[in-house]
Amino acid sequence: MNVKDSNGAVLADGDSVQVIKDLKVKGSSQTLKRGSIFKSIRVDEDNPEEVECRDGRSTLVLKTCFIKKV
Repeated sequence: MNVKDSNGAVLADGDSVQVIKDLKVKGSSQTLKRGSIFKSIRVDEDNPEEVECRDGRSTLVLKTCFIKKV
């Protein structure tokens, strides 16, 4: 199953991605700013529209429509 970013590039485990829009994080007062880069993502095989990434000590799940491959 191919997981694609907002531009149609295929994503794989370990890729780096960049946020293309300011996003509010649910359950937190934190906001992910446009241009934030996350390295070493993990592709969710159950849901091809989501990827997991680490932000410090926490793990975030981002929708692929809001990220692009770097």
